[in-house]
Amino acid sequence: MSKLKRKDYEAAFEPMQLELVAMARWLQHTGKRLLVILEGRDTAGKGGAIGAISDQLNPRQCHVVALPKPTEREATQWYFQRYVAHLPAAGEIALFDRSWYNRAGVEKVMGFASDAQVKAFLAQAPVFEKQLVDDGILLFKYWLCCDQAQQETRFAERLDDPLKRWKLSPIDLQARLRYDDYTRAREAMLKATHTRYAPWTLVDFNDQRRGRLTLVRDLLDRLPDTHVPPPDLELPPLPGKPAKERYGALKPLKPFKA
Repeated sequence: MSKLKRKDYEAAFEPMQLELVAMARWLQHTGKRLLVILEGRDTAGKGGAIGAISDQLNPRQCHVVALPKPTEREATQWYFQRYVAHLPAAGEIALFDRSWYNRAGVEKVMGFASDAQVKAFLAQAPVFEKQLVDDGILLFKYWLCCDQAQQETRFAERLDDPLKRWKLSPIDLQARLRYDDYTRAREAMLKATHTRYAPWTLVDFNDQRRGRLTLVRDLLDRLPDTHVPPPDLELPPLPGKPAKERYGALKPLKPFKA
């Protein structure tokens, strides 16, 4: 299948953006909580997928969670503890750009967690997620799939593009050589944590535009009817002549000249 052109992507995504805004309004109206976990290989396209969901939503309602490596103190806590603080409250959306599944992925493959810690995680994660779902959180878990050849192309793009160089870390460079190790880690993770109440959904992200459309369409389709009429708002005429901005003693910068 050929890669989707930008104009075709934008035409297909525009009506979905309206549905995402309606979804956010429904969440506020009902007080439901939405948690979306996006996992996948480096360069798979998690950031772009999260941006597609969140770009037109109120950032006070839709929170992107991308945690750095744990501090010394956090490393001594219950593993799930630092993630709990970022779970959504009533009417909110939390989009996890990687999550507690770091333990079954990068931490396992790169040796940052012991075999015993990984084994304990795989046993605890389904229990933890069942508690979230039983409490009413709408939980969706997506794994973004990417072939190694495509991953290599994207690594090279990041290296050559100064605007994307920040995305390339020493860990990423090591991950290039461990594609099969990550595959085995992913398969063990899916086997242990793919449950009826919190299933995994795999999405082909070799074509990132097509992948975003597939993911967002699935997310919207798995929610109940989210139609809530928007509030009736009117802009009555101003009572007088429109005012001009006043600057007082301070002056604004001179306008940029292209």
